[in-house]
Amino acid sequence: MTGRTSRVAIVGAAAVSTFGLGWRGLGGAVVAGKPLRSTLHALAATHPGVEAAEVPTLAPTQDAGDGRQRKLMSRGARLAAVVMREALREARWSQGREDIGAFLGVGASGGAMDELTAMLQASIEGGTLSLERFGGEGLAACNPLFAFQLMNNFTLCHGSILEGVGGPNGAFFSRGGGTVRALREAVATVATGECERALAGGADSALHPVTWAELGREGFATRGLVPGEGAGLLAISSRPEDTALAWLERCEVLPEDGLSRGLAGSHGRVDAVLTAAWGPGRAGELGDEAARLGVPVSDTVRVLGETLAASPALAWAAAVDLLAEGRARRVLVLSLGVDGELGLVELAGVAP
Repeated sequence: MTGRTSRVAIVGAAAVSTFGLGWRGLGGAVVAGKPLRSTLHALAATHPGVEAAEVPTLAPTQDAGDGRQRKLMSRGARLAAVVMREALREARWSQGREDIGAFLGVGASGGAMDELTAMLQASIEGGTLSLERFGGEGLAACNPLFAFQLMNNFTLCHGSILEGVGGPNGAFFSRGGGTVRALREAVATVATGECERALAGGADSALHPVTWAELGREGFATRGLVPGEGAGLLAISSRPEDTALAWLERCEVLPEDGLSRGLAGSHGRVDAVLTAAWGPGRAGELGDEAARLGVPVSDTVRVLGETLAASPALAWAAAVDLLAEGRARRVLVLSLGVDGELGLVELAGVAP
């Protein structure tokens, strides 16, 4: 998927990460480069000693929904609902929400472990998993509403329901590349007039025991991946009355051998590069290529951890911060997740 994106206005942003709730200051933290890490986090009970980047505890006024509603949410869905509320507030979109689009990169299912354990235990017969028991005793052992945690499209749905967002929408399974595709879809939807306003980004948590076990089996943990969690959104608009924070000018998923050609299109244009690469080795590779542009390069994952579907979106939010603060005029964001897909997004400031 290549080709220059139609220029669209970014009129709001939102982020929640180990940095906290909010996108202002996020770019500065990334440029400063200090890793935000802890061994006391959601994985500590099952994987003690693992360093991770966890979202700090949110105040009740900052969290999503009420206690009953949060019981239906996976961690990714809860974080997505938080940033959806914040992005709508930032963009001042209080009216006409039934027409606002929403496109989100979402991670794998992340259901509560107590429910999963009860379901599994009830499905064992003679020391092995029995599909027959799973269809009876297993499913009966968990709350029927547990499905709303397991279906990863509900990472998008919970926040949309809470905030009344009802326009064109799409949930893209993502380990990085799907989130860039979600942004492209949002841009296309706005550019063709299917809707005038849309939210686009990603939400995920690598701090779920099943997710971390999967990353371990695939060898990412031993190659330096630090798990994180978070969510980020951009609010984009074609309405002239909406005030732009920044402009989105390119959004591409590049072929594996397409980085050099992609960078050539930004040569002489950008004055900062942010990378979102899943590990130090891959960040180094992207950074070496990007350094040929002769501008500073900073890696968001070094600071915020690898947040899978959220990593590209958090990097976009950090870029908006650099532009809004006048620390850059044009920022190139390069993302490379565990799926191996390379994303390129270019953002420009509003100042002449």
